Amino acid sequence: MSFVSLAFALLFVATYFACKLCKNKEQKHIVLLAASYVFYAYWDARFLALLIVQTYISYFLARKIQRSATKDQAKRFLILGVSASLAILGFFKYFNFFIESFSRLFGIDHSGALNIILPVGISFYTFQALSYLIDVYRGKLQACDKFIKISLYISFFPQLVAGPIVRASDFLPQLDEERVMNRTNLVEGLQIFLFGLIKKIVIADRLAVCVDAVFASPVSYSGLSIFFAVVAYSIQIYCDFSGYSDMAIGVAKTLGYDLCKNFNMPYLSKNPSEFWKRWHISLSSWLRDYLYIPLGGNRKGKARTNINLMLTMLLGGLWHGANWQMVFWGALHGGALILHKTFREQCDKHGFTLKSSVLKTIASVASAVGMYLFVCLCWIFFRASSFSVAITMITRILTNAGGVHYYYVFTFIYGAIIAAAFAVGALRNNGNGFYPLLDFSKFYSKVLILLVILLTLMFFYAGDTAFIYFQF
Repeated sequence: MSFVSLAFALLFVATYFACKLCKNKEQKHIVLLAASYVFYAYWDARFLALLIVQTYISYFLARKIQRSATKDQAKRFLILGVSASLAILGFFKYFNFFIESFSRLFGIDHSGALNIILPVGISFYTFQALSYLIDVYRGKLQACDKFIKISLYISFFPQLVAGPIVRASDFLPQLDEERVMNRTNLVEGLQIFLFGLIKKIVIADRLAVCVDAVFASPVSYSGLSIFFAVVAYSIQIYCDFSGYSDMAIGVAKTLGYDLCKNFNMPYLSKNPSEFWKRWHISLSSWLRDYLYIPLGGNRKGKARTNINLMLTMLLGGLWHGANWQMVFWGALHGGALILHKTFREQCDKHGFTLKSSVLKTIASVASAVGMYLFVCLCWIFFRASSFSVAITMITRILTNAGGVHYYYVFTFIYGAIIAAAFAVGALRNNGNGFYPLLDFSKFYSKVLILLVILLTLMFFYAGDTAFIYFQF
C-alpha cells in the first residue's frame, strides 16, 4: 500500500478516527497495530507472518537477555537473536545474489536455483529489531513485557517499508505516554505530509521521465544530456526518499508520535563526513552506532580506523542492494571518507588553516560543488543497470560525446526550486532544513495552502512510479 493511493487514504482516515475513539493508550496501540498489519499485508499477505516471526524473536530474546544471570549468558542470547535476524535478511535479500555470484565465478548454470522474492521493507524493520536487541543487551533499554509494544515499534505503518529507521529508545517511551491527537498535530502533520507528497509526485516522478529514458539508452544521448540526466537523478532520488520520510513523519505526527529527521539538505555538504550526517541520517547513524563503533571506530589506530570506515560503507552499500554495483558505490563513499579524514589529519598536523574570510568562502563553495559532483558520480553507479552502462555514461560525459540533445526543462525548474529551498535553509536556519508550516488562524495561510494543493493537482505526474527505496 503506497502513501500515494486511495487505499492508504481510506486506511489513514479509518485509523485516525478509530484512535480518536479509543479511551486509553492500550486501545490505541491495538488499533495502530491492526492498521500496520493491514498496511503491510496489502503488499503481500504471505510476508506478514515473516514480520510477526521477526518481531517475536526480538521480543522473546530481549526478555531472555534482560533476565540472564551472567553477561556471558546474555551475550549468547544476543548472538542468537542477531544471527536469526541476519539469517532471515540474508536469505531473502542476498540468496539470489550469492548464488549468481558463485555460479559466475565457477561457470555453473544456476537457472534451476530458487528465485527468492524480497519482502518489502525487510531491510528497515530488521535493523530496528537488531537495534532493540543490542540496546537491551547494552543496558540502554528495558525489554518490553508486552508483545504488542515491541510489535508496534517494529511494524508502525508510517515508517514500516522505507524508514526512517527508528530507534527503540526514541519510540518505545512514546508508547508509555498518552500521546495527544489534537488539531495542532493534525494540521502540522498534514502539512508535513503534503510537503513530502509534492516532493514525490510533482518533482521526483516528473524527473523520472527524463532519468529513465537516458539511463535506459545512454549511447543515444549527448554527453551534456547525460550529465543533466544525472543531475536530474540526484534531485529525483533526494525528493523521492526524503519525500517518503516527510510523509511518514507527517502521518506519525497526526497520530501523536514523533519520528526522527532523516534528511537535512545533503547537497550543501562540503565533505563526505558531512554528507553522511545529512543524507539518510537514520541509516548512517545506525551504521555508526551498531557497526563502526563496535568494530573499534577510531580507537585502534589509523590503519584500523580506515578499515572500519571502508567495511562500514561496503556493508552500507550492500544494505542498499544485493549486487556488486552497490558494493562499489559503498566503496567509493568509503574511499572518500578515508581521504577526507587523512586530509583533515594532515591539515591539523601541519597547522594549515585559511585565515582570509574571502578564501574561506571560496573554499567552502568549491568544497560544496565538488562534493555534489562526486555524489552525482556515485549516483551513476547506484542507478545504472550495469557497470558497463555506468562506465559508458561517465565516458560520454567526460568526452562530451555527440548524440541526441535532450534537455528536460523540469530538470532546470526543479533544480532551481531545490537550490532556492536549500538557500533559504542556509540563511534562515543555520544551514539546516525545516518545514515551513503555516498558521491557519490567518486568512492568507488558508489561501496559500489551497493554492499549493491546486498547483499540486495541476502539475503532479500521473504515471505509476514506485518509491525508489521500496526495493531495499
